[in-house]
Amino acid sequence: MSGSRMPGLAGALGRRSAVRPLLAAVCAVALLAGCSGAAKTSTAASRSNGPGAGPAPTVSNSLQDDYERVVKNVLPSVVQITTSAGLGSGVVYDTKGDIVTNAHVVGNARNFQVTLATGKSTLKADLVGSYPADDLAVIKLANPPGDLRPAAFGDASKVAVGQITLAMGNPLGLSSSVTQGIVSAVGRTVNEGGNGGTGTTIVNMVQTSAAINPGNSGGALVNLSGQVIGIPTLAATEPELGGGTAPGIGFAIPVSTVNNIARQLIRSGKVTASGKAALNVSVRTVLNSNLEPVGVVVVTVTTGGAADKAGLRPGDIITKVDDVPITTDASLSETLAVFKPGDKTSVTYERDGQPRTTQVTLGQL
Repeated sequence: MSGSRMPGLAGALGRRSAVRPLLAAVCAVALLAGCSGAAKTSTAASRSNGPGAGPAPTVSNSLQDDYERVVKNVLPSVVQITTSAGLGSGVVYDTKGDIVTNAHVVGNARNFQVTLATGKSTLKADLVGSYPADDLAVIKLANPPGDLRPAAFGDASKVAVGQITLAMGNPLGLSSSVTQGIVSAVGRTVNEGGNGGTGTTIVNMVQTSAAINPGNSGGALVNLSGQVIGIPTLAATEPELGGGTAPGIGFAIPVSTVNNIARQLIRSGKVTASGKAALNVSVRTVLNSNLEPVGVVVVTVTTGGAADKAGLRPGDIITKVDDVPITTDASLSETLAVFKPGDKTSVTYERDGQPRTTQVTLGQL
C-alpha cells in the first residue's frame, strides 16, 4: 500500500520504481520562454566575452516563477495518509474534509491518520468509500480545519502531450515532495496486475515522466495552471530486465475518472455508474498441459447480467471477445476496457470441448 505499484511495459506490474526527471525538457522550455516577448527576464548585468562582444543573453525566470507559484498554491492541498499497513498520499477534494486517494492506499483500512502539508497536528479520518475497479477511494476528516484548502481540478480534454507536469506527494515517506516532468502520452490502458495490486485495468491513463515513487500513490499530478490533471498511481517496470525499473514512465488516473468516481463515493459511499463495460461474471485463468494460459473459465454468472442473458454458464471457457484472443483474466479486462456498457460484441467460448459463439450486450461493472 505504501508504494506506487508498477505496470510492466506490456501490462505487468511491480511495486516500486524511480524515474528520473526530464531536466533536458525543462531546459528546452526555459529557453523558449526566454525568447517570448511576454516572458519576464532578469536584470543580470552584461559581461564581456572579448573585444566587440555585446551584452550576454539574459536568463528567463518565467518558468521558475511558474513552478514556485504552482507549488505554493497546490502543495497545501496534498496530504499524507497513514494506516497500520503503511502510508500514501491524498488530495483535498472539498472544504467538508473529503480527500481523494487510491484504493490501494486505503487497502482494507477504515480509519486513518492524515497529516496536512502545513505541518499541523495529525488529523483523524474515516473511509467514505472505495472503488478498486478504478483504484480510487475517498476518506473524510472527522474535524476538518477551517483553513482546509481544496485543490483545483482541471479539464481532461485539455491535457496534451508535452505539457509540463509536477507530481506532488510523499514518496518514500518524504513529506511534501515535488518532482517534475512532462505529459508523455494520454489515453493509455494499463493493467495494474495482481502482485499486491487491485488487478484492475484502467483506461485513458495519463503517462508522465515526473518521478512517481512508493508513497506518491494518491497524490496530485498538476499542470502549470495549478490544476490537478490526474492522481499518480503506477510506475513502470521492464520485464526484459527481470522486473527492473523503466525510467521516465509513470501513470496517473485521469481527472475525468477521478471526478466521476469521487462524486459518487461522496454522495452515496458507492459507485453505481462506473462507465466500465462488463460480462458480469467472475473468471479464472485456464492453463494447458504445458502450463500456458489458454483462456478463462467462468466461475460464477450474475443472474440477469450480460453473460446470463447471452446463455453463458459456469464452466464455459472464454477464448475470444470480438475476435480478440483471451488467454488470461487480465487480457479479458483489457479487452473489455475499450467497450462501454450497452455495446454489443461476440464472445467465443468452449463448452464440453466444443467451440461456440454468442452475441452479448455488455453490462456495467
